[in-house]
Amino acid sequence: MKNYFKLSMFVLSLVGLASCDMDAPAESALDEQGVFTSYVLAEQDVMGICQSFCETNSYRGRFLPYYGLNTDIEWMVKPSSTKVGDNDKNDLVGYNTSPSNKQMNTANNAYAMFYQGIERANLAIKGLRAYGGATPGTDMGQLLGEAITLRAVLYLDLIKGWGDVPYRFEPNNADNVYLPRQDRDTIYLRLLDDLKEAEDLCYWPKENKITSTTERVSKAFVKGLRARIALYAGGYSQRADGTIRLSGDPRLAPAEMYKIAAEECEDIINQGCNVLGTFEKNFKDLCLEDVTAGKESIYEIPFSPTRGRVMFTLGVEHHTKDKYTKQAHGGVNGPATTLWYDYDVEDVRRDITCVPYEWNNGAQYIEGVDNFDFGKLRYEWMTRVVDNDNDDGINWQYLRLADVYMMAAEAENELGNTSIAWTYLKPILDRALPAAKVSELQAKYTASQQAFREGIYDQRAFEFAGEMLRKADLIRWNIIDQKMAEAQTKLDQLRNREGVYSDLPEYIYYRNVGTNNETLEIYGMNHGDTDEKGQELLNSDQGWRTLQNSEGEPSKWLSTSSIKDEVINGIYYNTPSQHEYWPIWQVFIDGSNGYIDNSWLGY
Repeated sequence: MKNYFKLSMFVLSLVGLASCDMDAPAESALDEQGVFTSYVLAEQDVMGICQSFCETNSYRGRFLPYYGLNTDIEWMVKPSSTKVGDNDKNDLVGYNTSPSNKQMNTANNAYAMFYQGIERANLAIKGLRAYGGATPGTDMGQLLGEAITLRAVLYLDLIKGWGDVPYRFEPNNADNVYLPRQDRDTIYLRLLDDLKEAEDLCYWPKENKITSTTERVSKAFVKGLRARIALYAGGYSQRADGTIRLSGDPRLAPAEMYKIAAEECEDIINQGCNVLGTFEKNFKDLCLEDVTAGKESIYEIPFSPTRGRVMFTLGVEHHTKDKYTKQAHGGVNGPATTLWYDYDVEDVRRDITCVPYEWNNGAQYIEGVDNFDFGKLRYEWMTRVVDNDNDDGINWQYLRLADVYMMAAEAENELGNTSIAWTYLKPILDRALPAAKVSELQAKYTASQQAFREGIYDQRAFEFAGEMLRKADLIRWNIIDQKMAEAQTKLDQLRNREGVYSDLPEYIYYRNVGTNNETLEIYGMNHGDTDEKGQELLNSDQGWRTLQNSEGEPSKWLSTSSIKDEVINGIYYNTPSQHEYWPIWQVFIDGSNGYIDNSWLGY
């Protein structure tokens, strides 16, 4: 994608400058016609929309690192320093964000970059409609479908971040410079209609050379995105009147939205353009930068090798530059400690998702119990050595086939078809658990609609932890307060080895093995492990050791010292359901000519 950006910026300068010149409509029309009658130039223009995704403070450095935290399964790592008002990063993820937040209150942050991308999309859509001959089954039609879909991505994430936002579906002009917040239902309805059009315009994955890569919008992505938007639109959220409720528009009634989600997801599955591999393979392919369409990955936000901080933010941490990376980073965000222990011990997703170690001088070493890393992204799985202080170039996987299956399962259950719903959940569990345990879950989940619903709550956590879907899920299900309170209770139980955590040992035991002793072998982190067995390992003269304090004495893995009160209290500072959205930042309030405020959020 990086090859598109230089030319796309030139094309955008032609269209953008012309569109701002209100006294030169003839020249503007000429420039647009020249761009949008040429597939090559029009393609560069559409790819320019992605440029707005990659700007320093857009998805790259502000939205992906922060939106989606904190939840019952994900948090900002190093939470021991997380105190209310301690710093702007903590406040940003801890439901305590002010309009003047220093991480966000700049003219070039994600909110501005999203609208920059929307403006680029609006210009492309206008030009392609006027001059491109953009019809279904044509490459120009594919470009129009892409532009419409990328605009929908930006609007969906604007709503997720800020709730009701200005409605801008035409290029900027003298009449729409200043716009107020618009009820999100109006935007949702527009997006659902837009994506229905885009479905007819876009090719299926691998149907055309354009859609041979996951970095390009395909019909499968359009349908999957439409399903996701339907689930959000039909769910709960904090409204401008202060209530937490469903939409009052009958067109967005839950049953109608679940029908859309089911139909779209089942179309993707039945088409068979994408296939599930193993859970691990999907993430290894992502790290290997394999963007071949048709596998589990459906769409990825493309980052060039010198842009993007996905691994930097969500990868396993390397404290020092080593043979795997020349970037001493990763581990900015991680899984909540309890997630590891909540997985079934035989669930293959656990050891891939949650990593209890980090790297130092080319070897793994144990970190604190409150400092797990996400393991879905690993420098050591890459073939390209990252040699950049901040950017790693790994794509952001926006949608994968497992989510399509899970959305289909949820939708069918909510429509009263629990037995059908199971057929879509089963392939996800089949690759994660032994057959006998899948059968046990089938009996448990299909016992009732509510039992299946709760199964979806759990399985979406186990499947998508670290992919920043959980917060929006908790919001639309209206269980965010419940789950966040449960997270605090569970952390307290874990450190005290109470409840479901009562069968865990107090200590952990580990040794370095493998080539150059770089790999850790760990005992004491599974339910049923014992300190008695751990002591036998220590006495075996086989290199086993345990954590030690500064005095060289054994240090407990689970205790009130290892998971402190400030860790538990720092997950959220205010009632999450009353702070589901960020305020629009003060710099934009000040520049809105009085059209925008944050009064509905109490600012």
